Amino acid sequence: MQVHRLAQTAGRTARIQPFSSSKVCNVRRSRAVTARAMASYELDPDNASILVCGGGGVALHVTRKLKDMGSWVWMMQRTDVRKAEIEKMMAFVPKGDALNKDDVQRVYDGIEEVDAVVCTLGGSVADPRVDSEGNINIIEGAIKKGVKKFILVTSVGCGDSKEAPGERVYNILKPVLVEKDKAEQHLKAAGAAGKLAYVIIRPGGLMSEPASASAILTEDASASGMIAREDVADLVVRALFSKKADGKVLTAIDPAKVPAAPQRTPFQL
Repeated sequence: MQVHRLAQTAGRTARIQPFSSSKVCNVRRSRAVTARAMASYELDPDNASILVCGGGGVALHVTRKLKDMGSWVWMMQRTDVRKAEIEKMMAFVPKGDALNKDDVQRVYDGIEEVDAVVCTLGGSVADPRVDSEGNINIIEGAIKKGVKKFILVTSVGCGDSKEAPGERVYNILKPVLVEKDKAEQHLKAAGAAGKLAYVIIRPGGLMSEPASASAILTEDASASGMIAREDVADLVVRALFSKKADGKVLTAIDPAKVPAAPQRTPFQL
């Protein structure tokens, strides 16, 4: 069994868990979770312990940005496909399937403290279970662990943004969007009960291209459009360390990619 070790770098100290892809240390640290504690939390990007759940482009960009800021990052992966790539970023790679509650618990137990979670999990139209069950397992694990803040990345078309992508696109993606909405509702209920702070971010259509720096977050649920994955990651990280975003459901789009679209009011982090 692997054990925690004390890592010291640049004058800061943090307990970390070294991971292999198959072993997770069974060490748990409990914290009292109250509405008052959640309201008074502080996240320091230079020493925060963040669990990122998801294996796609947004999750990878989030992990890279957090590491650049000095955070301790664990990136849960179902397979070892991206293990080497993630480890090159000096992030830890616990192995676990979000649909398996025991896996999720082992991942949380293997990290002494988790300050925040960023969850970008997504399935397919053919099998969207991870969009609800997987995300909810991660949320429940976060509550049990005493996580301070949870960012859930879903999609335009969820909840009150149902009309935003248009009827044709919504109908194609409906199986996924319906399941994502279940996870959103679960997280909102946890937040309303004072169990943790949260932000829900709904990106528009994702693009694999360099960041434009013109992307925005908006509270306008009718907003839709395209956005680069790297821009989504930048907005996610900014929302993570901004209390102004807590309890908000925000759409992430890049107005420059749809110049003919109505002007949206940016949410100021």
